[in-house]
Amino acid sequence: MIGILAGMGPKSTSPFIDKVIDYCQKLYGAANDIDYPHMMIYSCPTPFYADRPVDHDEMKRAIINGAVKLEKTGVDFIALPCNTAHVYYEEIQQALSVPLLHIIEETIKEIPHPAKKAVVLGTEPTIQSAIYQKGLEANGQEVVHKDHWQQAVNQLIAGIKQPNHIQHTQALWQKLYEEISQHADLIISACTDLNAVLDHIQSEIPIIDSADCLAKSTVSTYLAYQS
Repeated sequence: MIGILAGMGPKSTSPFIDKVIDYCQKLYGAANDIDYPHMMIYSCPTPFYADRPVDHDEMKRAIINGAVKLEKTGVDFIALPCNTAHVYYEEIQQALSVPLLHIIEETIKEIPHPAKKAVVLGTEPTIQSAIYQKGLEANGQEVVHKDHWQQAVNQLIAGIKQPNHIQHTQALWQKLYEEISQHADLIISACTDLNAVLDHIQSEIPIIDSADCLAKSTVSTYLAYQS
């Protein structure tokens, strides 16, 4: 059974489940209701606020508690569709006896070979932890970052969490994209909340969606357990 520790943020949960269902269709031809996997989905509230620093002890405690509760339902492995939570990946995995998929590793696997300059769009804790920067540099990509881009991403994430945000957040995104596209040939969407905007836009440069990469790995791992 697939375990999905979701809710970070709440609006990212249903798009991630949709991506998992899509990959069931793409990777093994699921068509009838009975063809889809058993999934246990736990939406875990966490103390994340877009306008203040993260209390890492409280955040880590909330995520580990959620992961342990999810494991007790009998799942075979866990997917955690939240990049920021992977700052605590080692501690979460140590608290579990089932595998925890790694969203950063799965995302980097999907980068097209010619890409040389990457922009990572994520929360302040994700960017400050350098978990993507280290992986990208090891993979041959230069990471391009500007402080005012991060401020724009923070505003975008905060906006997405509000009701009736589409017009406002798409305008924020368009302004940010116009500048980013002059400096990079690849964008990494390293915050699953951003799907609320990025799933509905066109881009002339590749956007690697970390949620999509994790969804693909989730179904591939499920198939490996079935074989």
